[in-house]
Amino acid sequence: MPTDPWMQQDAYADDTTEATFMAKVYRWMALGLALTGLTAFGVFSSPALAQVIIGNRLVFFGLLIAELLMVVAFMPVLKRASFGTAAAMFLAYCALSGLTFSVYLFAYTGQSVANVFFVTGGTFLGMSAYGTLTKKDLTSWGSFLMMGLFGMIIAGVVNLFVRSDALGFVFSCIGVVVFTGLTAYDTQKIRGYARAGDDRYALSGALNLYLDFVNLFISLLRLFGKRR
Repeated sequence: MPTDPWMQQDAYADDTTEATFMAKVYRWMALGLALTGLTAFGVFSSPALAQVIIGNRLVFFGLLIAELLMVVAFMPVLKRASFGTAAAMFLAYCALSGLTFSVYLFAYTGQSVANVFFVTGGTFLGMSAYGTLTKKDLTSWGSFLMMGLFGMIIAGVVNLFVRSDALGFVFSCIGVVVFTGLTAYDTQKIRGYARAGDDRYALSGALNLYLDFVNLFISLLRLFGKRR
């Protein structure tokens, strides 16, 4: 039975639209990571700025709370704001993350940070490719990964008080599993946004993958990074 040429054209158009959309997602994510890295290095290179941010717990925890609030507010803002406003909010969040992320540059050697970054990059690319190429529906991963994420949050809060190395190790191991899985899960989910034809969804996807990458990096750094 001959194949309908119009169906072939539609499939090609869908693939092209998806590829173009995902390219935008990855570009915004890469820009966000670069901004976070440059901001963190700027703090690391400035003793005065480091003293204000790292040396003052009130300021540091205030920045962490601000990060959390921005993540929570991002989607509601995204639905109402223009693309320019949403892009500015995304970049502001990435810069803000760089301020707090600088603490890891002080805690770990530059060589171990670089090594873990490349390991994270390879893991991320592999899982993102899996999320793109697999024919398996990864929706069922969602509930399992969310359970792991809530377990991480609980373990992290408890460890603030008990200061247990063993609990910290478990926390990091769970983090590697959860954010490795979320990279594939989120990639497949984000591909579904392509047909909406709205670049704001590319920013939403970029933020999701940015968070997956950064949290995977932090989990791996805690496990394998060499402290100063």
